[in-house]
Amino acid sequence: MPGAGAVALRFGLYLDLMALFGITAFALYALRGGERRFRGAIALGPWLWCIAVLGAVLSLGGLVILAAGMAGVPLASVDMGTLKTIVGSTSVGSAWLVRMAALLIALVVLLVLSPRPATALSLVVLASALALASLAWGGHGAMDEGTVGWLHLSADIVHLWAAGIWVGALLALLLLVFRRRELIDRDHLILSHRALKGFSLVGTLTVGAIIASGLVNSWLLVGPANILKLPGSLYGQLLIAKLVLFGAMVALAAANRFRLVPAFEHSLAAADHVRALHALRRSLSIEAGCSITILGFVAWLGTLEPPASAM
Repeated sequence: MPGAGAVALRFGLYLDLMALFGITAFALYALRGGERRFRGAIALGPWLWCIAVLGAVLSLGGLVILAAGMAGVPLASVDMGTLKTIVGSTSVGSAWLVRMAALLIALVVLLVLSPRPATALSLVVLASALALASLAWGGHGAMDEGTVGWLHLSADIVHLWAAGIWVGALLALLLLVFRRRELIDRDHLILSHRALKGFSLVGTLTVGAIIASGLVNSWLLVGPANILKLPGSLYGQLLIAKLVLFGAMVALAAANRFRLVPAFEHSLAAADHVRALHALRRSLSIEAGCSITILGFVAWLGTLEPPASAM
């Protein structure tokens, strides 16, 4: 099994590219007009620029770790020839090139088109969606062939995109509700409430996509015959823990939508938002913590042999 460094790097890539895609998408469906300015309510420009740069750095590190593993040599001994071989003759290398190109496009767009945030965000969300989808070629879905292979790969991509929408929205909402006290005026509170409500429908569709694609992946990676055996393997234990945390996230999201957000709206009408905002901050923080932990499990699971492969 790959070392902790490889798992940590996979985790970093998942979180980084989901943040880039999800925050950009959030800005398009939840914010309006001048709210999308790169120095606006969420300071989109600096955040997206840093996330895109970090994604490129992590991708380069991932390529070096992959090369070291394939060649059976220490990281310091990886040479340019091995890297060129992986990039030029493997599917994961082609996916890496696509990812780097997509991140470069995102960086150029963020730099050149910052005065036109709607156009910039639209292009960045497409580039980041491509970058995020490229991670599927480094997972189990890329190992199958034929129709099953394309089905598995498609389910992985949908799963990545849906998770990215959710994770990115959580991070964006945290940036909104945890703004410095002196910057939280009534307009910002109204914007935060509208953004929370705007994510409600998107969040429902996202959960549906995660469940549907997750069922496909579970069928192919675990198989019905192995369900009862899951608690006896590390893979199964991590998968069960992931599902429990996902259930907790769904419960928290439901509480936000049907209880905390309406309470926040009522508090704005009464000009007494402190307690309601604090409750939202706590709930969103726990939900975000669950999502980050899940990504850690996903990064680990990707290095383990699934039950269906052992048959």
